[in-house]
Amino acid sequence: MNHPFDDREDDALQARLRALPDQRMPPPAVWEGIRAAMDETPVAAPRPVLTIAPVARLPASRRRWHLPVSLAAAASLAAVAFLLVPSRMSAPDSAPPVQVAQAPQDIPLLAQADALTLEYQRALATLPRAPVPAELQPALHTLDQSEAQIRDALRQQPEAGYLLGQLRRTYDKRLELTRMAAFAPPAGTT
Repeated sequence: MNHPFDDREDDALQARLRALPDQRMPPPAVWEGIRAAMDETPVAAPRPVLTIAPVARLPASRRRWHLPVSLAAAASLAAVAFLLVPSRMSAPDSAPPVQVAQAPQDIPLLAQADALTLEYQRALATLPRAPVPAELQPALHTLDQSEAQIRDALRQQPEAGYLLGQLRRTYDKRLELTRMAAFAPPAGTT
C-alpha cells in the first residue's frame, strides 16, 4: 500500500462488505437456458487416457550437438567393451594381453614415448583392416600430424612431461577413430 493503514477506512469497507447479500442467485431464465443447452448437446463417450507422455522435441540448434556427443559416448563404450571382453575370452594359447603400466619417472620421456608408440602400434595391429570412411580421413590425418608435432616437440624438450600426456591422448583418439572405421557398417547399408 502507498499510504499508512487507517482503521476508519477499514471499518467502512467492512460495513459495505457486510451489506452485500450472502448469495446471489441467477434469474430463472439463465437456468432454463443452461438446461436447454445441456439437453441439446450429445454426451460423448469418454476417451481413453493416454499413458505415454508425448516427447518434446528440442529446437534444431540444441539437437545438432547430440549426434556427435552420442557417437563419441557410444564409441567410448564400445572401445571399453572391446578392450575388456576379448582379453577375458581369449584362448589360453593366445598371446597375453598388453598391460599398460605407468612409466616410472627415472625413464627418460623419449623412451616412454617410444614405449607408448609401441603399445599403440600393437593395439592398432589387433584391429581388422577396413577402408576408412571419407568423413573420418581428415580427422585421422590431423591426428597423425599432431602425433608428429608432439614427437618433434619431445625431441626438442625431452623434460616436458605434459607432451607425453598429449601424445597418449592423441593415440587414444586415433585408436578410437580407427576402431570406428573398422567396425562401421559398409557404406550404403545404413
